[in-house]
Amino acid sequence: MNIIGIAACTAGIAHTYIAKEKLIKAAESRGHAIHIETQGLAGTQDALSKEQIDAADIVVIAADIKVNGRDRFKNKKIVEVPTSLVVKSPNKLVEKVEQI
Repeated sequence: MNIIGIAACTAGIAHTYIAKEKLIKAAESRGHAIHIETQGLAGTQDALSKEQIDAADIVVIAADIKVNGRDRFKNKKIVEVPTSLVVKSPNKLVEKVEQI
């Protein structure tokens, strides 16, 4: 499965990057390709390309704030969760994503 997404917390610091890393590790351990963009105090990092978005099977938005650029995911399956859920249970989240 090809997973893309955005991680963003209210401060845009710790939980953003922790959620990103945990989601990547959980997805890769189950054999999925994944790319996560971050949005926060440092702006947008690792921005998703049009090619990555077009090739995606599903979009995971792990955010505690409104994220920018949602319109890029038109006609894509989107799963939205708070960053705390990804930090605490990344493997369970990936398992649920696989069932969608």
